Amino acid sequence: MIAYCTNVHPAPDLAGILAQLDRYAVRVREALAVDTLPLGLWLPAPVAHGLAEDATARRDLRAELTSRGLTVSTLNAFPYGDFHDEVVKHAVYFPTWTDPRRLRYTTDCATVLADLLPDSAAYGSISTLPLSWREPWTLRDQGSATEALTELTRFLRTEADRHGRPIRLAVEPEPGCVLDTVADAVGWLAGRVDPDLIGICLDTCHLAVSFADPVEAVESIRAAGLSVVKVQASAALEVAAPGTPEGRRAIALYSEPRYLHQVRENAPDGVLAADDLPEAFESLPAEHPWRVHFHVPLHAVPPAPLTSTTDVLVAAVAAVDPGTHVEVETYTWTVLPGAGDLADGIAAELRWARQHLKTGVAA
Repeated sequence: MIAYCTNVHPAPDLAGILAQLDRYAVRVREALAVDTLPLGLWLPAPVAHGLAEDATARRDLRAELTSRGLTVSTLNAFPYGDFHDEVVKHAVYFPTWTDPRRLRYTTDCATVLADLLPDSAAYGSISTLPLSWREPWTLRDQGSATEALTELTRFLRTEADRHGRPIRLAVEPEPGCVLDTVADAVGWLAGRVDPDLIGICLDTCHLAVSFADPVEAVESIRAAGLSVVKVQASAALEVAAPGTPEGRRAIALYSEPRYLHQVRENAPDGVLAADDLPEAFESLPAEHPWRVHFHVPLHAVPPAPLTSTTDVLVAAVAAVDPGTHVEVETYTWTVLPGAGDLADGIAAELRWARQHLKTGVAA
């Protein structure tokens, strides 16, 4: 079955995380009428560190998950702190991969995940940010990030030898970042990292926003000797005629202050970029289709004239190797216009994913 990411209902401590799982994850499992529900777990950095330092606490957490019919094969270690502050925006990209705190957080997550993996899991996966927001970024920063990933690789190799199966890092390209596109991530990672332990997290909302062909993107990853370690199943907003009054009014409903909503316009001479919706309204010509980084529920049909990019998601998942981790990651429910009950919404997304995503995943 396909997992869903718990960054949609975060909590600051372990007791709060378990309470959130009772409030939402257990209800989702019951709504789907399944004995076991896979999660993509998000742990804030202090919680991850505490668990990494305490083997008994890790065993207790695994027992708590098992008692609720929940399993964990993947962690989302992109957000470091509170992902639901009143304003997140660029803060989600800190600490960067030049900061020792990012390496520590990731090794803590790997330690925790190794003890949470179900016996049937071939590997564990951890998704992470694409190094940093694009600026400031220097050659010195590039060297620091390379050293950090090299140190992480040594740690992951030791842990794989100890546990008999690997924890793999999945670097997630995102518009506006140092690794903006799949092509950027492939170009930076290939030949620099151990492909057995570090690969790509294919967020299909980000992929769609870049206007890349999903099958060609997956093939380019393979051709470079890398792999898709994890797919974050997500969909972007699209508006075919953003310059019309109807198109502008419709997309403006999704302009909100918490998250960054990067916009790309598919112009004939190349893709045009804006870092957020307010900027897009001011700077882009709006003469060609826009795609907007706003994760919309997979099962939902946006109000006309908007559409979503679930076709990109379906094609991408069909192209990756069977057994690749797939995690539904619609973290925007709290800022979604007209959102209903969260547990009902997550269950509806997972039903859609089970029906439409043809993959041999065993999350």
